[in-house]
Amino acid sequence: MQPPVRRERFPALFPGEPAFRWTQAEQALFQEGKNGWADITTFSSSMRETLTKELPWMSVVSDRVVTNRAGDTHKAVLRTADGLRFETVLMKNKRGQWTICVSSQVGCAMRCTFCATGAMGLTRSLTSDEIVDQYRFWKTYLVEKVLPGRISNVVFMGMGEPMANYENVKAAIRTWLKHTDLGPVRITVSTVGVLWQLDKLLEDKDWPPVRIAISLHSANQKRREEIIPSTTPDFLTHLADWARRYGDRQGNRRHHVTYEYTLINGVNDSEEHAKELASYIRKTGAAKINVIPLNPVPGKPFTAAAQRRVDRFKDIVSSFGLDITQRRSMGEDIAAACGQLALETK
Repeated sequence: MQPPVRRERFPALFPGEPAFRWTQAEQALFQEGKNGWADITTFSSSMRETLTKELPWMSVVSDRVVTNRAGDTHKAVLRTADGLRFETVLMKNKRGQWTICVSSQVGCAMRCTFCATGAMGLTRSLTSDEIVDQYRFWKTYLVEKVLPGRISNVVFMGMGEPMANYENVKAAIRTWLKHTDLGPVRITVSTVGVLWQLDKLLEDKDWPPVRIAISLHSANQKRREEIIPSTTPDFLTHLADWARRYGDRQGNRRHHVTYEYTLINGVNDSEEHAKELASYIRKTGAAKINVIPLNPVPGKPFTAAAQRRVDRFKDIVSSFGLDITQRRSMGEDIAAACGQLALETK
């Protein structure tokens, strides 16, 4: 069971206070140099005492943080109030700022065959506070470690399936957009494609205009079912229809759908697979393709495609007039790269 969140606990603690008091409290959580409720002088001493006793300043605490050899990737194991652990990652990006890879669940139920998190199964979804506080944790970490730069991007590519935790993910994003300098196009929600939730997103006026990335991994229905056992029947047909509707309603130059494609040696990296992918993507409307060489996971039989095969794959897809890029792998030496998050630290 998920713990109660701050926005619910606060009015219960102070039923006679006006609504703007919660807004003040939420703003305080993001103020520089504030380390607890005792620092918030806009509240009376009695309110501060009650908050300190009844409402944790942070919903998660750090078990440990490890840094890779290059010093550009940091992975934290965070612990929730009920003792569960999950991982989140801080990465230096190409602009010299920082991207955080946040988790939306403890474990994952999607069972992607190449992914370490999928092998864990699902324990529970994270609350909106536990998602929000991953940003707050890393912001404090940058200050404490005197690391230059700011958090400029957030990607939901950590543990869990964000669309299976729709309301908490939405609430967390709306909180960041309200209280940080993050813009909506600097936040990406990556999903394997929970179609009924993606349909809901199109009709939800409260869903923030963030970027959407679909973890595709194959443009062949049968092969995708083998790679992602949770794939629904006729998924690719329905996804193409959804992508076109997304483009009509929410798409623009900066809100195209991104398709993520992990290249697995001998599984989905042949020239024929590349042509199959390109032909499919052309049916879905404006899109970008991001290929990801497989990151090794202990106990999994899969290996990464050789770079020459990756390059050939990209060349073929590009020849169809499609925008395709290759994601830079970061943090592999501390099991912090894509598909490796499973509470293991090398």
